[in-house]
Amino acid sequence: MRSRSARLAVAAAAVAALAATATACGPEDTTDTSSSAASSATTAPSAGEGGDAPSTSGSTASGDKSSGSGSSGSGSSGSSDKSGSGGSGDKSGYGQSCGTNDLEFTVTAESQAGGYYLVTAKAKSGITCYLDVNTPSVSFGSGADGVASPVGQGGEDPIELTGSAVAYTGINPKTTNTDGGKEFENVIIAVTEDDPDPAELELPDTATVDKPIVTNWSTKRNETVPRIV
Repeated sequence: MRSRSARLAVAAAAVAALAATATACGPEDTTDTSSSAASSATTAPSAGEGGDAPSTSGSTASGDKSSGSGSSGSGSSGSSDKSGSGGSGDKSGYGQSCGTNDLEFTVTAESQAGGYYLVTAKAKSGITCYLDVNTPSVSFGSGADGVASPVGQGGEDPIELTGSAVAYTGINPKTTNTDGGKEFENVIIAVTEDDPDPAELELPDTATVDKPIVTNWSTKRNETVPRIV
């Protein structure tokens, strides 16, 4: 009897322990598992949103590309400036007033009117310019008594010089009938009195200078034989 009662007590204790275990691992565990699954499910979209981050990065890259495009536009503007500058370069030497250093000169001795020097001027290669001032500035030496006075002969205003086109001026170094005068082997010529680069030309012979005169520029040589009128 005692033995049977002892077995029943052991069996009852085993059932109670089993029930307690079932209760501890039952519905609450299921709920926790469901909660974990739900939590995982909630996290998954977050990961998806995080995955959207490359898209945002892509958008930023696109913005960079757009900035690059802006830079390209700036380059275009620079090119336009360069082009404008090139346009100016193409017109260099065209439509300007002649400076003395734009011209090439030759001097020849002529026998008419008692003898004079004929100066021929032409534009240097690649230059087109205009003789806007009718009379050249001419002198022998640096003294005031060597400055040639204009006599007003000939004259065209303005004269275009380009290619083979030429202009002439005549210089008579001595207009007095007396003996004497200063001797010079060179003559100084400039297109204007204030030209910073006058040309010093070697004469074909030594000139005796006393009250020199000079004509206007002309495209006709016979208009540049200097005479006192």
